[in-house]
Amino acid sequence: MIDARISSVRVLELITTLPEDPFPRGFPRQSRPASVYESCHLGPEGRPTPGGSRRKTSLYLEIGTTAGVTGRYGPIDREAVAPLADGMAASLLGLDTLAHSYIWDLLQRGNRHSRHGQHKIAISAVDNALWDVRGRMFGAPVWQLLGGSGRARIPAYASTLGTFHDDGEVERTAAELMDEGYTAQKWFFADGPGQGADGMDRNVALAEQARSAVGDHCALMFDAFMSWDLAYARQWCRRVERLRPDWLEEPFPPGAVPAYAQLRSSTAIPLATGEHLYDRHDVLPYLQQGLISVLQADPEWCGGVTDLLRMCAMAEPFGVAVIPHGHGIHAALHVVASQSPEVCPRVEYLVHHMPERHHFEADPPAPKGGTIALPTSPGFGIEFAEERIEARVDLVTAG
Repeated sequence: MIDARISSVRVLELITTLPEDPFPRGFPRQSRPASVYESCHLGPEGRPTPGGSRRKTSLYLEIGTTAGVTGRYGPIDREAVAPLADGMAASLLGLDTLAHSYIWDLLQRGNRHSRHGQHKIAISAVDNALWDVRGRMFGAPVWQLLGGSGRARIPAYASTLGTFHDDGEVERTAAELMDEGYTAQKWFFADGPGQGADGMDRNVALAEQARSAVGDHCALMFDAFMSWDLAYARQWCRRVERLRPDWLEEPFPPGAVPAYAQLRSSTAIPLATGEHLYDRHDVLPYLQQGLISVLQADPEWCGGVTDLLRMCAMAEPFGVAVIPHGHGIHAALHVVASQSPEVCPRVEYLVHHMPERHHFEADPPAPKGGTIALPTSPGFGIEFAEERIEARVDLVTAG
């Protein structure tokens, strides 16, 4: 029997100064829930970027044990800090590091709001860090602890958030991603119902431009980020069905189950959602009613590796693929690697965002030729590139 207790918990903020923004042109406009108000919708030029150097920070959760092994996960969201500081971190001290199901359940039951929001994000961070502890303790990558993998490399789809849609950039970017080896790519709409008929035409043109650039042998997906209504979604689907999108993602907020049901019955385009479903109870009606073809639960928001595995087991009997939301890469990659390609065919990789998101890490997973090699380091293999860190601050300490 291994006796390894949690001896310390801390949230570490890493700080540096970067010379320039990765988006020198600014950030392109994106259709968002608040875009129904024209005053809240960015114009064609998007959001400008201030010039000059800028401060870069990332947060990592570290959990120490009496066995001398320390686990790490990150970057984590700042929303996780308050619950950890407000007693969650201290409540972990002395618990059996290997009792992950018990710890998960204890945290889930520890607050009436644990099912969603910042509490679930904090639980996710703890769960993922504990999986890293186990991997380091046993000298194995997390995917191997989860049952191993039948694949040497995991396909990634290119998520293009941050790409402008004007001056032929859609066609150029789509073609370049194909040349890099990606066999699937996702595009983000710039407009919603608040932008009227002209916005609809631009959204249709986006699909036409992408399909024209990649031909018939590349999967194309499109993300509406909860900003459409049923009539608008139906109109777009009717106009682009001929282009065979592989899915329409999150046209409605997660609670709009009846709208998903009505859209599902009126289009052949597969539907996807899940990054804002933080709980198995939220996922169940989507599966039972056959509303989606792809579940996109996020292991950094939905309860960590532990609960994403449960969601994979739920989705499989319904024939629904699980392709986790690409908020981060570590937990998603290891879970996908441990599952059948039928259950988890690929991961999401935000081509403009992931390199800087993992700026402080020595060797974060990244696609080559459109696929990511299975990590071989113990745990998640998150090690810091010390030369990139100017300062570090403990935001939460316990133990």
